[in-house]
Amino acid sequence: MSITTSILRDLHRIHSQLTDLRDRLARGPKQVKAHETNVARARQALAQAQAAVKAARMAVDQKQLLLKTSESKLEDLRVKLNTAKSNREFQALKDQIAADEMAGSVLTDEILEGMEKIDELQLKIGEVETEVKQATDELAKTRDAVGKQEHLIKGDLSRLEAELVRSEANLPGEFRDAYRRLVGHRGADAMAAVDGECCGGCFQQLTPNMMNELYMTRTVVCGSCGRLLYLPEDRSVGGRS
Repeated sequence: MSITTSILRDLHRIHSQLTDLRDRLARGPKQVKAHETNVARARQALAQAQAAVKAARMAVDQKQLLLKTSESKLEDLRVKLNTAKSNREFQALKDQIAADEMAGSVLTDEILEGMEKIDELQLKIGEVETEVKQATDELAKTRDAVGKQEHLIKGDLSRLEAELVRSEANLPGEFRDAYRRLVGHRGADAMAAVDGECCGGCFQQLTPNMMNELYMTRTVVCGSCGRLLYLPEDRSVGGRS
């Protein structure tokens, strides 16, 4: 079966370009999805930081309430201390006041630490808000770029698909079914240019008879990988270079 080398060469080029364009078209939504994930992750981090601030404030508020209750209790104890009727009662009240003052001091320290923690968390919120904005801006830029690129790629695809139809029309009728089966299964990988005297796809050494068939513009299929073989442009047809 005879088929011109230029047809296979053109078909392989078109299929390779179509594969590249389709891959680029498929990458666009994946890039957008990756940026959407970044935005979602940043927003989740912001929500967690905000929740941490809220929890820290609640903890400080509770401790301030406890401190206020403790100070009120201390005032009552000091009044009772001044009206104690015995040394034993006086000492007991004095010990209780000392213990409550110590507990109040610890509580005050914890409140101060809590307020410092809130300040730190507020700074963290500011940082995460910046990350959210940056991630959101990057998402918008990527969507815009992918949208523009998609329009161009689809235009190139339409042009190449029309070119493919025209090139396939030049295939010998008896060869078309075999060609379409191979291309349907392997796409651009169904064809390969000869590299030296090897298959350009799997690099299996070709027999002298296979090389002669190629120079005679006959259909040659690699016995190792099953690719349709053709001579590259720098190799003569009808004779050896």
